Amino acid sequence: MNVYHPEELKKQLVEGIRMLENIGHIDFNGHFSVRIPKTDLIFINSAGASRSSLTVDNIITIDMAGNLVEGTGRPPNEYPLHTQIYKRRPDVQAISHTHPRWSTLFTIAKMPLRPVIIQGAVLGTIPVLSKSHSISNVEIADELAKKIEDHHIALLKAHGAVITGDSIIETFVRSVFLEENAQRQYMASQLGYAHSLEDEEIVSMSKFIWQPKNIQKVWDYHLSKLKN
Repeated sequence: MNVYHPEELKKQLVEGIRMLENIGHIDFNGHFSVRIPKTDLIFINSAGASRSSLTVDNIITIDMAGNLVEGTGRPPNEYPLHTQIYKRRPDVQAISHTHPRWSTLFTIAKMPLRPVIIQGAVLGTIPVLSKSHSISNVEIADELAKKIEDHHIALLKAHGAVITGDSIIETFVRSVFLEENAQRQYMASQLGYAHSLEDEEIVSMSKFIWQPKNIQKVWDYHLSKLKN
């Protein structure tokens, strides 16, 4: 039986955010949240805290209306992005909002991202929210929540990405695979047409790649590169 330790969950969230900043998926903006088990509350990084030097003291607790429940600071302006998805998707346990360079290029060019490397096989179909607005009100957050309803990832036009998962680790790894696939697709397109994996390759590679030991290996690799 898993026992919930709030400080450990906060620490893992801090690690995920710092790693996303370290690999360039977020900068002075971007946010990552996780459900607090058996509650209607979430942990999320405070808006004003530096993502590169984040500590557990910068993790705040908010409710599904964005109200501060515990901690110091205020939630990110785009907190509805998190709360509205959580309300609609009880299966989702963690959400990151990133501003990835390569993936965002495809929304600007209006070109679909396709699985071109084996890591891309686990991403599934990736819908695009056709508005480049900040997701800072409930109305547009609901639109996003509907868009991502049957998917793990959604892209926001000329803005960024939203990644979901069953855990902080799973959500982080999906962000890594999203950018790796986008970069390879872009680079291959400079040589000619970037061919997708075949359907049978997507099925077999997805099962092979998306295993707990492989997911943990990606997390551990990036964690080892963080400066203390």
